[in-house]
Order: sequence, then structure tokens, then C-alpha cells
Amino acid sequence: MPINAQILDNPKSDRVRRIADLTRAKGRERSGRFLIEGPQSVREAVTWRPDVVQDLYVEVSQALEHPRIISSTLEKIVETSQDATIYVHYCTGDVMRRISPDAQGIAAVGNAESMHAGADDVELGKNGRAPQIAAFWQVRRHRDPCGRCGRTGNAGTVIRAADAAGCDAVIFVDDCVDVLNPKVIRSTAGSLFHLPVLAMSTDEFFTWTGDHNMDVWAADVYGTEERKPESLPAVLADKAAVEAPKAVLFGNEARGLEPDILTRCGRIVSIPLYGKAESLNLGTSAAVMLMSLSMSGHVERM
Repeated sequence: MPINAQILDNPKSDRVRRIADLTRAKGRERSGRFLIEGPQSVREAVTWRPDVVQDLYVEVSQALEHPRIISSTLEKIVETSQDATIYVHYCTGDVMRRISPDAQGIAAVGNAESMHAGADDVELGKNGRAPQIAAFWQVRRHRDPCGRCGRTGNAGTVIRAADAAGCDAVIFVDDCVDVLNPKVIRSTAGSLFHLPVLAMSTDEFFTWTGDHNMDVWAADVYGTEERKPESLPAVLADKAAVEAPKAVLFGNEARGLEPDILTRCGRIVSIPLYGKAESLNLGTSAAVMLMSLSMSGHVERM
């Protein structure tokens, strides 16, 4: 696709204002687009989901008579983008900073509708083993009633952990953070563009897993009065359970999973703590449990 020869140099222009407005939820809802910031996230989007990317904005040197892209890293991303239907626009540093102070010289605008994955978009068992889904209940950005804050970084971190563990998809259950928030996208380090990320209600989630013969394992510290959690090392010793299709459901960092949700899960599993730490945060818990399950499932094939 063509590279626009005209260099954007007015940070107050309507075009630049509309792009910068994508950092706000209202701007994304109004336009149906979203912002991807920084070399790593943009590179992964261009490489793995070029169908999503509409426009690429790249910073060039201020010497407008002979403009040059400011780094070889960005040049490679532009080269990759030319194999897809992505328009490239050069801009000055002032314009790039107006688009996003976190862009590091490159930003992309994506089509939000193209990122809305549905249940039919999930390819189960694609990694040569039984399906494994990572699910997260009420992962929020805003402050919870207890005063602790589940920040956008939590959502990005758990998507990245699920990707590293080879999960087939991530499902955000119930009232969760907007995954197209630029801060969430940046914190996934590109993993958002590697696997489907779905949103479901609680009932939809349990119906979907039931339809696909997947057991739901709750990652929870306390369990219920009737059912105490099993320790992760003990569960890992159960080869048949580890290799069976499953969805691992994690709760809100401040409040965990509610009792009525725990009763709907086939298994409750906790990560043992050997030191004096009271608990692990959500991102760390997801990484430990998902990677442990994946490594146990792969051990005989290594």
C-alpha cells in the first residue's frame, strides 16, 4: 500500500486530534477504532493481525527536506506493513507526542470491530494438546469497594501469561476492563494479537465450556465451606486431569471468586506459598498456574 508523501506536522489538526482521542473510551466508541502504541505492540499487530490495522503513523526526523524514519526498528515495521493493506503516514515528533506520549515513534489505528472475537473464532487444541482456556472474572480497571485497584496492567499481564502458556483463548467474564484501552494493549506486549480474546457473561461462559466438554478449574485461595482448594502440586500429579480439556477461571484480585461461582466449578485449585507473603497478585498467579499446567502437559513430549 502507498506511503503518504505528505508529512503531518500540525499537532492541532483535526486528524491528529481524532487519533489522540482514541485514548478515551468515548473516542473509541464513537469512531469504532482504537490506538496501538509503541514498536512492540505495533510490530505484533502488523505481523499477526494486519487485517485489523488501518493506518500506521511513524515519526520522521525534523529535517523535512530529507525526512528519515528515526530508527531502523521502525523502518522494519514499515517494510512489513507494505505486505498488507496498511496506509503509512509520516509525522513529526510534535505530532507523534500529541498522538501519544508513549508511542516511542510509532502508533497504529485499528478497526475495533475486527478485534471483537466470537466463540466461533476459537480454534481449540491448536497447540497439539487438549484445549486450555484462561478465563478471568471481573478483571477491572476501576477501584473496587475495598479500596484496592485492579489496574489495566492486570488485564494485559494475564493475556500475556495465557499467550506464553499456549492457551487457545482468553475469556473475560462478566464486567471486565476494556481490552482495547491503549494501556491494556501496551501491557500485553503484543500478545493481544496472538490469540482470541472474548467477552462473555458468567452464564455464557459456563454454557460455552459445557458445550465444549471442558471442565472449569477455579483458581482460588480459600474455596468454600464445603470444598477446600486442592494444592497445585497435588493436582499436577494427576496426569489425566492435567491433559484433559479445561478452562482455568481466575477471580477479581481484590475479592476472588464468589461462592456461587465456585460451586459451578469442577475443581478448586490454589498455589501454595512457601514464604511469608500473604498472597500473589493476579498476574503472577495466572503465570504460575497456567505455565505449570502447560509444562506438565508438555513434559513427555519434550
